[in-house]
Amino acid sequence: MQNDNPNTERYITIARACLKAINDTTKNSGDREQKIQAVYQAIDSAFQAEFADYRESVAIMATVLERIASGQLDGEKAADLARKTLDQQPENTRKSMMH
Repeated sequence: MQNDNPNTERYITIARACLKAINDTTKNSGDREQKIQAVYQAIDSAFQAEFADYRESVAIMATVLERIASGQLDGEKAADLARKTLDQQPENTRKSMMH
């Protein structure tokens, strides 16, 4: 992955979590299926952690869009609410592609 890609750090964090889980399974006893599930769980946990900010931002923006769509706000109030919402986004969700 290229260094100028905004998701490089996310990719590296997830990859490290996967590699750690794989390495941990070689040290631990247990059957093959348990080891595979441990790796899957590590992957899922890493993804959940890395994309938590996106999910929160999407939920907030959906609420704001619902308010705007209700028609209870005039054009200027709707635009102001949209600007305030965009300004409150976590820094790592601004102007970066998710994939």
